[in-house]
Amino acid sequence: MRFITTIILAVCFFISLQAQVAKAPVKNEGEGPYTQLILRGVIMINGTGAPPVGPVDIVIEKNRIVQIANVGYPGVVINENNRPKLKEGGKELKLDGQYVLPGFIDMHGHIGGTGQGANAEYVFKLWMAHGITTIRDPSCGNGLDWVLEEKRLSAENKITAPRIFAYTAFGQGSKTPISTPEQAIEWVRQNAKNGADGIKFFGAAPQIMDAAIRENKKLGLRSCAHHAQMDVARWNVLKSAEAGMTSMEHWYGLPEALFTKQTIQQYPLSYNYSNEQHRFEEAGKLWKQAAAPFSDHWNNVMNQLLKLDFTIDPTFNIYEANRDLQRARRAEWHEEYTLPSLWKFYEPSRVSHGSYWHSWGTEQEVEWKENYRLWMSFINEYKNRGGRVTTGSDNGFIYQTYGFGYIRELELLREAGFHPLEVIRSATLYGAQALGVEKDLGSIEVGKLADIVVVEVNPLENLQLLYGTGAIRLNTENKVVRAGGVKFTIKDGIVYDAKKLLADVKTMVSEEKKKTGWQLKQPGTE
Repeated sequence: MRFITTIILAVCFFISLQAQVAKAPVKNEGEGPYTQLILRGVIMINGTGAPPVGPVDIVIEKNRIVQIANVGYPGVVINENNRPKLKEGGKELKLDGQYVLPGFIDMHGHIGGTGQGANAEYVFKLWMAHGITTIRDPSCGNGLDWVLEEKRLSAENKITAPRIFAYTAFGQGSKTPISTPEQAIEWVRQNAKNGADGIKFFGAAPQIMDAAIRENKKLGLRSCAHHAQMDVARWNVLKSAEAGMTSMEHWYGLPEALFTKQTIQQYPLSYNYSNEQHRFEEAGKLWKQAAAPFSDHWNNVMNQLLKLDFTIDPTFNIYEANRDLQRARRAEWHEEYTLPSLWKFYEPSRVSHGSYWHSWGTEQEVEWKENYRLWMSFINEYKNRGGRVTTGSDNGFIYQTYGFGYIRELELLREAGFHPLEVIRSATLYGAQALGVEKDLGSIEVGKLADIVVVEVNPLENLQLLYGTGAIRLNTENKVVRAGGVKFTIKDGIVYDAKKLLADVKTMVSEEKKKTGWQLKQPGTE
């Protein structure tokens, strides 16, 4: 959710002028890949929507899954003669009864920011500690060349980082604003030659959007959009889908396609888009201006998007503070895992993007609760009718810290009505499909890359078990204990100790606090 100025065509200048965050250091974590790695006795959730099955042994050779063997029955001693044999030089992890899932895909992952003081190592380790093995960077805020270099190093496993897909912001790097379809097509072609995986749009004149999206698709690249209010009145989600866009981010542009009694959002006459209190407060009243759920127009728009195989990436989590600011502000991981600079960035500000808490309270939160109810009803029904819904976090803004906010996104899909298996499918296979890489990623199947998450307990019973901080339980001695947290994140056949990665982040935060003398305080009490 990097803030783009109200003149959307100037996005290239805004992003090119941003300072870059520090790159990730040379990798010192992870073991492997191995000539053979066997995960023994696991219960597998394969990401396709299939129910858990196990015990199975999963055999990996270097970075590919080569065998998934059913080795017995629950509660029955496994016959060792029926198991895949460990080859000389191979490695086995005895994980009896533990759960494995495909590596998670974050479809909206900004790689830190100078305003937040979040460098690449901090962000990457938080993602990997939460089982996120692939991210799409929408807008490449550190510059395309910077992101492509980190992408290369990640692909070569020279840094501890997820796989990276680089989606350049439309117009990024252009020496002049793009004002004609011909200029748009020329920029799109150059963007492809530069090595980008796709484009993120914020809006532009209709003829420019149409030309750019169609040319991008013709070149075999994919696209997404945050349909910002400055252009949504003349180009909404439905128009993007018809032109060939792959996915939409957030929800802007969707209610506008559902209007029946108006053509423009009901802005107060004193509204100013550059005032983010105005922008986000009024956004919380938008869904109730759209057609009612299951009405003719509501159904017609949904059916058109389904026919076009359009993907929705809602990023529910990034707006959650709007409906419960105190909950988001006091999330338990902030104390140990949120950098002081990031915490400062979250606090009320007229400058920092997403820090619009000028005057926020009961009335705004009530509006946003209703906004979520209507928004979630559309997303859940879209899923029910066969639509592709993915998981993106947009973390680093609005009290959502990298990794932790992604797991909250899973919880919010569950709140919207998704079965936990549907949640996992959105977080894995559907993300891979939207990126066009389902041949290699998104599910645990023979032939696919070995991107796997290992959890000691069943995450379907409680998605909070996937947080780095785990979930609270009471043991038989009447003591409160923590359960869960990802145990291992396997990317490209390399096994990372997820809890060690999280400990590294905790140390980074602690050292930064000592250096700055920072202490967590409630805003306005200093």
